[in-house]
Amino acid sequence: MKKYSIETMVGIFMVVGLICVGYMTVKLGKVSFFGQDTYPVYARFASVSALRPGSTVEVYGIEVGSVTSLRIDNERQMAVVEMAIKKEIKVYDDASATVKSSGLIGDKYVKIDPGGAGVVLKSRGTITQTSVPADIEDLIGKYAFGDVKKESDPTPEKPTK
Repeated sequence: MKKYSIETMVGIFMVVGLICVGYMTVKLGKVSFFGQDTYPVYARFASVSALRPGSTVEVYGIEVGSVTSLRIDNERQMAVVEMAIKKEIKVYDDASATVKSSGLIGDKYVKIDPGGAGVVLKSRGTITQTSVPADIEDLIGKYAFGDVKKESDPTPEKPTK
């Protein structure tokens, strides 16, 4: 009789453990069984260097989505970034997007200023106002190797007699 109670307890423990592992897999893997809680938005950039699928998308410094894919628009000769934004976040047609770096050599992410003066951007809409900041590695390289031009003194020299 005691043998069966120990086996039952071990069985219950295993079932509870498997349920916990399954729950954590779904939560950490960001899998949704009940439909999407995000909508796709696109943005075109001149350069998306070091940005990758899975990079975060932030509005006001808060993570509101992620980059889902990167591709090239051959007609406009630009990079197209597809982002998944949480449904409760409203992005307007006058929004602007920028590729930023977290820290000096940190990961790249997309920062969105959602706008507000225009119409709400629909699913699969495109953010048209984009910018890419100066590449910090290029600036450091230019400074280190002396390619940075020094500005001359703006005060005119006094004529010598």
